[in-house]
Amino acid sequence: MPSTLQKTRKHISKKRNGEVNALHEKSRDSLRLHKAGVRDQRLEKLAAARNKREQPIVERITFFQKKVREQGAEPLEVSAIQALIHTYVHQYDEEYEAVKKTRRAGRPASTKEDLLKMKISALEEEYTKGFLVPDIMSAETVKLLDAWEGSWAYLATIPWIKVTTTGNVRKAELPSKAIN
Repeated sequence: MPSTLQKTRKHISKKRNGEVNALHEKSRDSLRLHKAGVRDQRLEKLAAARNKREQPIVERITFFQKKVREQGAEPLEVSAIQALIHTYVHQYDEEYEAVKKTRRAGRPASTKEDLLKMKISALEEEYTKGFLVPDIMSAETVKLLDAWEGSWAYLATIPWIKVTTTGNVRKAELPSKAIN
C-alpha cells in the first residue's frame, strides 16, 4: 500500500522535474513532506496498537480452528467444546510451573511469572462467566471457521457463543476490543 509520504514525494518530484532534495527548509513542499511523514508514523502506530489489541482474539480463533480441523471439521457437542476450552485455559500451566520452579526460595515472583499467573486467572474467570468461542456446534459455522484465512473482517461473519463451566451456552457478539 503506497503511503502518503511516497505519494507526496512523487507529486513534488514531478512538479520540480525530479529534484526533491533541493528544497528550502521552510518551503511549502518541505512542510508537505514533513506533514505526510508524521501522518504515516501516526497511522503505523495506530495499526500496531490495533494489532496488539486484536492478537488474543486471533490466537484464540487459530487455536479452535486447529482443534476443529484435527477432529475432522465436524460440529462438536458442549462437552467437547468445554474440553477444548479447558485445554486453552490451562495451556500456560506448564510454563508457569517451570518459571515458578526456577525461582529461588524467598525471592519475589518474576515479571514473567506474574504475567502468566494473571493471564491464567483471567482466562479461568472468563470461563466461569462465559468463554467466547466461535459457534462450533453448527456445521455451517465449522465450515466458515475452516475457511478462515486470518483476516479480521472475516471474523464478523462467524457466529459466536459464550460457554460457561456449568455448560450453559448463549449467543454472543465478536468483541471490538480485546478479550482480556
